[in-house]
Amino acid sequence: MILYNEIHEQPSVIRRLLENESGNIHEIIAHLHHSGDQTAYNYLLIAARGSSDNAARYAQYLFGARNRLPVALATPSLFSLYHQPPDLTGALLLGISQSGKSPDIVSVNAEGKRQGRPTLAITNIADSPLAQASDYTIDLNAGPEKAIAATKTYTSSLGALALLSAARSGEAESLEQLKQMPTWMEKCLEGIESYLPRVERYRYMSHCIVIGRGYNYATAFEIALKIKELTRTITEPYSSADFRHGPIALVTEGFPVIVVAPGGAVSADVSDLIDEVKRRGAELLIISEQESLLEKADLPLPIPAGIPEWLTPLVAVIPGQLFSMALAQARGFNPDQPLGLTKVTETL
Repeated sequence: MILYNEIHEQPSVIRRLLENESGNIHEIIAHLHHSGDQTAYNYLLIAARGSSDNAARYAQYLFGARNRLPVALATPSLFSLYHQPPDLTGALLLGISQSGKSPDIVSVNAEGKRQGRPTLAITNIADSPLAQASDYTIDLNAGPEKAIAATKTYTSSLGALALLSAARSGEAESLEQLKQMPTWMEKCLEGIESYLPRVERYRYMSHCIVIGRGYNYATAFEIALKIKELTRTITEPYSSADFRHGPIALVTEGFPVIVVAPGGAVSADVSDLIDEVKRRGAELLIISEQESLLEKADLPLPIPAGIPEWLTPLVAVIPGQLFSMALAQARGFNPDQPLGLTKVTETL
């Protein structure tokens, strides 16, 4: 199966990304900072769609927490349809796109160049229109992704962002932590296999919620997208904070709730929410390395221990990818070719 193979390629893709792009990314940072001058830009404006947009959500927490750099998400329609782009003074424009072909994303970086701002592309096609519209390009090094649902290009986008953040901070420890990522991903893939037969339990699930917070707010969105794409299940992502502001009323006996809960700054809040929805009778699927939380799950989905919180999204998404694939199979769907979808979506 193509999707299965591409999910399992992710450790080698991240390893290749680290080997091939680390030098390039350090050079990009050096050029952007003009030999140490970090006033060339004071915020990031990211244009993306789909899974790439979920990678941009990760960037908001990543650069905010680790680089103290504000990150805003662009509204591409202002550039491509309304033709009323905002004043981009102070911005570093970053376009994230697997194919680099979507005209609306390309238009944001093209306008950035017109306004004299630095522009960067993260893409799997190094000579794509997005790359050509940008000053700098980071190649995802994912190789051809043939399954419709993005998996290896998503995690390599996260890896590229993590490398960019680490290079900007100049912290050697961050780069050493990143080098361990392929091993953590391999351990996750090995450990999760025995749980996949239990996904059959959710064959008739018609709706569910995915919860994440902090760095893994992005993971909740990406897992929800994979479930929708592959299984046609109504799936909504929330932060544990937003979920308390009304949507928690949805949870009654047997309501499926998937919680992304690695340890870290948000762990206590997410743990409290797990207890609350469990009291309401939720069917709990929990992605975590914490045994105390996994014991509360109807379906535990473990990840390896010891991963720094800022890097957990690269691993925590893997159980969600495999859950979505297994659920599609249980329903008799083709995970490689979801009905009604195409690999490259070009929006204006």
